[in-house]
Amino acid sequence: MGAISRPAFHGRGESARKIETYSQIDRLPVIGVFPQGEPSNDDERKRSWEGAPYASGTDDVRFVRDLLDHLQRTHSIDPRRVYATGKSNGAGFAALLACRMADRIAAIAPVAGAYYPIVPDCHPARPVAVLEFHGTGDPVIAYDGDEKKGVPPIPTWLDEWARRDGCTRGPIVFFQSDDIAAERWSDCAPHATIEHYRIMGGGHTWPGATAESGPGKTTRTVDATEILWRFFTEHPL
Repeated sequence: MGAISRPAFHGRGESARKIETYSQIDRLPVIGVFPQGEPSNDDERKRSWEGAPYASGTDDVRFVRDLLDHLQRTHSIDPRRVYATGKSNGAGFAALLACRMADRIAAIAPVAGAYYPIVPDCHPARPVAVLEFHGTGDPVIAYDGDEKKGVPPIPTWLDEWARRDGCTRGPIVFFQSDDIAAERWSDCAPHATIEHYRIMGGGHTWPGATAESGPGKTTRTVDATEILWRFFTEHPL
């Protein structure tokens, strides 16, 4: 079996180095890949990814296809075990990849995602397993959605993915603590499931991070990196 590849996409205005630092994906037995986006098309010129209204206009989906082609030529990567994660705008881009590259991306794990409307609508070529983390106190991407920013409520976004994946059961809480409620949609299409970690009062942060990862509270109850590793290993292409 070849190695597992895991691209991780930074948030708007962040850098590849920053998400590498706070996610600590490099501690996992994977080939961690940390691309860096192009400056946005607005006056702020912050690095960002396709799928957001402020994105540069670069075809980042094509970039990821080319990047995976290169990695598979130069490394022993299992094509059935390529996964995507990211935070904020990078999380939204991971979701866009699930819509447009389901032939290459086995599963996604967005964190504090900015899920701007995708045009055309999301029609993945196959069901894609989704693991999502979001804080109810996120001051940047509100859990209950934001009409001005054009982002939906997180429960609405999750229900849409459950529909795409043909899930007929859920959400059912499978883990709960003082600040976490973890939910699962099941009885989905083969190889698909939806899991969501709702972090009570959580901010625009990476759960379990010891380095600074954004504004607001960072839970220490769960470690997103460990959880997404478990989830990804259970969901090959």
